[in-house]
Amino acid sequence: MVTEEIAAPVRARLAVTAAFVAHGLLGAAWVARIPQIKEHLGLGAGTMGVALLGAPVGVVAAVRFAGRIVHRWGSRATTIAAGTVGALSLVPLGLSWNLGSLILSLVLMGGSLGLMDVAMNAQGVAVERGYGRPLMSGLHGAYSIGTLLSALVGSAAAHAGVPVAVHLTIAAAVLVVLLAVGCRDLLDRSIDALPDPVAPALDAASGAPDGTDRAPGRPGAAAARAARWPLIMLGVIGLCSFVGEGAMADWSAIYLRESLGTGPGAAGLGYAGCAIAMTAGRLAGDRVVARFGPVTVLRTGSLIAAAGLALGLLLANPVAAVSGFTLFGLGVAVVAPVTFSAAGNVPGVPAAAGISRVTGVGYLGLLGGPPVIGFVAQGVGLAWALAVPAALAGLIVLLAPATATAER
Repeated sequence: MVTEEIAAPVRARLAVTAAFVAHGLLGAAWVARIPQIKEHLGLGAGTMGVALLGAPVGVVAAVRFAGRIVHRWGSRATTIAAGTVGALSLVPLGLSWNLGSLILSLVLMGGSLGLMDVAMNAQGVAVERGYGRPLMSGLHGAYSIGTLLSALVGSAAAHAGVPVAVHLTIAAAVLVVLLAVGCRDLLDRSIDALPDPVAPALDAASGAPDGTDRAPGRPGAAAARAARWPLIMLGVIGLCSFVGEGAMADWSAIYLRESLGTGPGAAGLGYAGCAIAMTAGRLAGDRVVARFGPVTVLRTGSLIAAAGLALGLLLANPVAAVSGFTLFGLGVAVVAPVTFSAAGNVPGVPAAAGISRVTGVGYLGLLGGPPVIGFVAQGVGLAWALAVPAALAGLIVLLAPATATAER
């Protein structure tokens, strides 16, 4: 018979897995319906591009305050509440009647996703500590499965002619139930504060989540200064990875279609290969990290990503390009989970505060990376512009030692 001591962490792991799946389902729920929403509102490509910035802007704005919010309300309550608000935001998103309502809905959804991201990763770090072995890669794999499943359901709904509002309302209801039932066994707020006397050393936004004095020379200030540099390096690692992920999502199909002349159907294979390889890499990542350690895995994976993408671009044919995009996805698969785990284990820093700081920097890459790729492509061509993610993957090789805290 399974004892309570064994059952409790198992339930917590299942609950945080449900949270990651819900996050993926929520973020991708509306993606397949973008063409219908654009057509319904009569928006041009440029105007729709402006609207699409709503979600990432909401994410970046929310994670800036996520450490403080989690400190005040706890990561369990924040995960469930933010996820529920994000799910409910799908309803006005499906009912959008003009550009302003669409942007507001996307900002609300993005902000909810950002808060939930930090809080559920803090839960993941706590569950991982309880198990005493890597779990974060598998949790991020569950997120990837959620995004793929949601995209498939959305495509099927669009193909069947289900109205956007009906589809997104049903999705919202399913997500609210999943969060209420699946996440009820998340760990309580006792995990959100470390027993170390300098634990409240750093807030993701301004340095002191609890308002305590951080005057120079005091222990808390010393801890904050000691934590700053590791968090900066982890943030840069996240940024390097997210620039590449954004570039694969936004530019791989355009490169295959316009630069290499593939057909419309084949143009999507680059991102499909990247996404599938990333999901597979994350599902297998915990065992690999446990055996070889986060630093070695990040260095090896980043070398595979950089070399694979660079070679695919140099050979300049569709098969090589798709292979390069796939190897890139495999190589960077564990970067985000290992980086978030390391951020949640920086000495003297509450998990949510560290994750919030690193997530905020990392998401700047997801927000700003694709436009930068576009600007570079205008000057030197898309093939050379897509070499930027390869170079940034090479930078991760140099910064990988910053993730050593994940071995704690």
